[in-house]
Amino acid sequence: MATHAGGENGSGHAAEWRFARVAEEREGALAVAGGKMSIRAARFKISASVDARDPRPVLPLAHGDPSVFPAFRTAAEAEDAVAAALRTGKFNCYPAGVGLPDARRALAEHLSSDLPYKLSTDDIFLTAGGTQAIEVVVSVLAQPGTNILLPRPGYPNYEARAGLHNLEVRRFDLIPERGWEIDIDSLESIADKNTTAMVIINPNNPCGSVYTHEHLAKVAEVARKLGILVIADEVYGNLVFGDTPLVPMGVFGHIAPVLSIGSLSKTWIVPGWRLGWVAVCDPNKILQKTKIIASITNFLNVSTDPATFIQGALPHILENTKEDFFKRIIGLLAETSEICYREIKDIKCITCPHKPEGSMFVMVKLNLYLLEGIHDDIDFCCKLAKEESVILCPGSVLGMDNWIRITFAIDSSSLLDGLERIKSFCQRHKKKNLLNCI
Repeated sequence: MATHAGGENGSGHAAEWRFARVAEEREGALAVAGGKMSIRAARFKISASVDARDPRPVLPLAHGDPSVFPAFRTAAEAEDAVAAALRTGKFNCYPAGVGLPDARRALAEHLSSDLPYKLSTDDIFLTAGGTQAIEVVVSVLAQPGTNILLPRPGYPNYEARAGLHNLEVRRFDLIPERGWEIDIDSLESIADKNTTAMVIINPNNPCGSVYTHEHLAKVAEVARKLGILVIADEVYGNLVFGDTPLVPMGVFGHIAPVLSIGSLSKTWIVPGWRLGWVAVCDPNKILQKTKIIASITNFLNVSTDPATFIQGALPHILENTKEDFFKRIIGLLAETSEICYREIKDIKCITCPHKPEGSMFVMVKLNLYLLEGIHDDIDFCCKLAKEESVILCPGSVLGMDNWIRITFAIDSSSLLDGLERIKSFCQRHKKKNLLNCI
């Protein structure tokens, strides 16, 4: 029914705003995508609980952006490359929809160093961060009646974007007791003839796990059997500090086609620069034959672009950044992840099933039975923010109720302070008679 709202038409009757019905119908999907499935919305809600009278600094343990901390400042070579690109005056123009040729060529060479085959310039599509890369890939796969397989827990932007395009989501579990490995045996049971793709995140957000070569090979074999492509979210790139080395999913592109999503945001600690990519790891050219590549190109031709001067700087960023920078960042994350894992053991109300090996996060189980007056993970996070000025990410936003995601991408002193505040909060809210709760 059209809505009558404000104003009159020329005959004196109330105007019928015909867009109102469309907006009302669309609002449902947008509310779910932007609210229930958004880390940003959850952080905003939780941050609103902070008591402004608390003199202590608010400690951001909810999201992976350590760029505000001096120890995590990006490489000088990257900053110099951006400044130099600006000063040339050559990058004030619109770029091609798929990205500047020189930037795509440099990225293809960079990514090819870890693959058993060479990527070409045509295999690279530049995007406005990893977020737009997700938008592009999900949008071109969303056809009526199709579905996509997503990990639980996972990064909520995939589900949010799928919801906006009426793409059905089916979930496979990551198993905490097995280092958050994919429940491979379940994939065939949840897939059907309308399944188009599955998403894997490696290094993993939110769990901090890194998948072995053997495990990824099994994933590729199942994808081939099901006839689906693999969307490999590899935004956390080489941020690996455990015993398991990073293996790009593109290594198995000859088994099943892979679309690898990456960005500068995490590896270079510059999320505000908004430069990401989709790399087509498909030596058999299946995605070209099935016109997926053409669809990606067409989407980007009518979409926004990453800033031209950042694209112009990319070849020099990739070529000139010294290995010492990456070693320093990985060393910091190794140190803070160790602190996080060690200190969590002394906080009785949360349990960490697996020591993080990569990315910037760890998932911990919230032991509600030990706590008084805490209803769920969101309630825990809001009350913690109010009483201790610590911001955490509730697991329900990531697909796992009553779990918590903690980032350790923060300076060590702030991390220790934050974990101590969490411990104090849990002690203050612990049940008085635990014998009746166990």
